[in-house]
Amino acid sequence: MFERLDLPRLKGFRFPTSIISYAVWASHRFALSTADVEDLLAERGIFISRETIRNWVNWFGRHFAHCIRRDRPKPNS
Repeated sequence: MFERLDLPRLKGFRFPTSIISYAVWASHRFALSTADVEDLLAERGIFISRETIRNWVNWFGRHFAHCIRRDRPKPNS
C-alpha cells in the first residue's frame, strides 16, 4: 500500500518507516486527528504519543499529500 509513497530519509527515527507512513497516511487520507491516529495505532499494539504523530505529520505531511493527490484517478480517465 505504501510502496509508492516514497519517504524522504528516515534515518534516526525510532519507529520503522511502515509505522510512520501508516500514521501520516491515515491522518491525511481520512482527515483524522492525532488522537484518532493514536487510537488506531494503539489498537494494533503500537503506543505512540500524539505529539510524535503531530511531528511526523508536520515533517512528512506535504510529501504524503502530494503522493495521495498524484495517485488519485483523474476525472477524465
